[in-house]
Amino acid sequence: MAAAASITDSVSETNPKPQTVYRCKKCRRIVAAEENIVAHERGKGEICFNWKKRSVNMEEPAECTSIFVEPMKWMEAVQEGHMEEKLQCMGCKARLGYFNWAGMQCNCGAWINPAFQLHKSRLDECRS
Repeated sequence: MAAAASITDSVSETNPKPQTVYRCKKCRRIVAAEENIVAHERGKGEICFNWKKRSVNMEEPAECTSIFVEPMKWMEAVQEGHMEEKLQCMGCKARLGYFNWAGMQCNCGAWINPAFQLHKSRLDECRS
């Protein structure tokens, strides 16, 4: 019985769980991994933004268009001590997002503090 358990353990060690990495769409440099993401609960979406001229389907929650990550070494503006600034790719200087130590609101309505936001439209999500 113990031998069967050790075989299963060794199999799970040799086949690690698939990892998701996020790459700059322009130069393909890795900018974040799954373990760097700061999870947040979805807010109430556009209801939180007090839209007056839009008609929205209130039944479906808004899909997040960004991911929020922890501060990382490649974020030059953070390393320079700025309080808020654009986040640029180290390789190609493409704008990937924005950060603000005071926080910001996701398009789903959730407030993230501090916020290091990367736009999904500027990233490729790669599973390995």
